[in-house]
Amino acid sequence: MLTSMTGFAARTGRADGFSWSWELRSVNGKGFDLRFRMPDWLGALEADLRKQIGAGAARGSISLNLRIAREAGENAVEINPDALNRVLEAIAQIEERAGATGVNLTPASASDVMNFRGVMDAPQNREASDELLNALRADIAPLLESFNAMRHAEGASLETVLSRQLSEIETLTLKAQGLLSERADEMRTSFEEAIARVMGARADMDEARIAQEIAVLAVKSDITEEIDRLHAHIKGARDLMASGDPVGRKFDFLCQEFNREANTLCSKAQNAALTEIGLALKVLIDQMREQVQNVE
Repeated sequence: MLTSMTGFAARTGRADGFSWSWELRSVNGKGFDLRFRMPDWLGALEADLRKQIGAGAARGSISLNLRIAREAGENAVEINPDALNRVLEAIAQIEERAGATGVNLTPASASDVMNFRGVMDAPQNREASDELLNALRADIAPLLESFNAMRHAEGASLETVLSRQLSEIETLTLKAQGLLSERADEMRTSFEEAIARVMGARADMDEARIAQEIAVLAVKSDITEEIDRLHAHIKGARDLMASGDPVGRKFDFLCQEFNREANTLCSKAQNAALTEIGLALKVLIDQMREQVQNVE
């Protein structure tokens, strides 16, 4: 089964006076790129997160966002001693300077001091407790389970689309294969008519020379190898989808090979029906490659 590089999961929780929300999302990418947005004081979680996410994802641009805040309550805020000392020293200097210059100031109240930035500090930027860290770690597994479930579901949808496109490519390839004998007769007739126009009369034509020229032309315009390679690529693509491994890069390369054969078929066609098939193949292969860009 294929896995998509596109996924999303969200989860909320609370413990030790905190509440938080997780958001884990990924989009397609050439390699594996994992980025975190979380408070510095929870850096102890990063190693666990990186290990567990990396174990379940091989490719894609993945971002994890953790928002956390202390819940409202009597201990929702506390005094930051360092900030309080700085504010009080500044007030003392201002009052001393004002008194020396004869300026009367209204004494600062406790509420005035509390309103200075940093004096009343939410304690969430302190060292995280074991209880909080354990609760956050317990959230990782269910978050990843939801995330990977979406990626697998998206992958199943991609597999359905790609299987249909491969079947259509196979149908067109078989149709092109069926035109080979008809095309050979057409090419011989067209070549003989061209020779006759040049020489002025069919009776004067050298049959041996005509046969030789037609043989050379047939070799140059033979598409049997292209048809065989298209069949091989179809089988290879189906084997990749059945492998269960991350195959996005291999599948993308295979799409390039599909396109190479379709281009060659068009250039060698010399037949309206075969050219039409070649162009239809190119459209299908482009559509398939767009889908493959999302495969892990």
